[in-house]
Amino acid sequence: MVDFVGTKMIFTVDGQAYRVDLSSVSSLLANAKDSARRSYSISPSGYGIHWPEIDEDLSIDGLIAAARLDPESAENLLLLKEQSHPKSPQ
Repeated sequence: MVDFVGTKMIFTVDGQAYRVDLSSVSSLLANAKDSARRSYSISPSGYGIHWPEIDEDLSIDGLIAAARLDPESAENLLLLKEQSHPKSPQ
């Protein structure tokens, strides 16, 4: 799954959600219209994403690496994970 919220791309790989700032991974995506961003295909191998309207290709590994380098992304995803799996009262 790939989704866009403002200047962020949110994607899920093997059940793990990641978020990355578009400007850190692709100026083409950062400047693209929403319709162009949402028109993508996952490569047959599953290792990349292609946006035909803007002729952009990004690797899943590269996106994951960029998301892990973004402290805001990691912090917010941890909060989302905690909200979806609240701790039991002790």
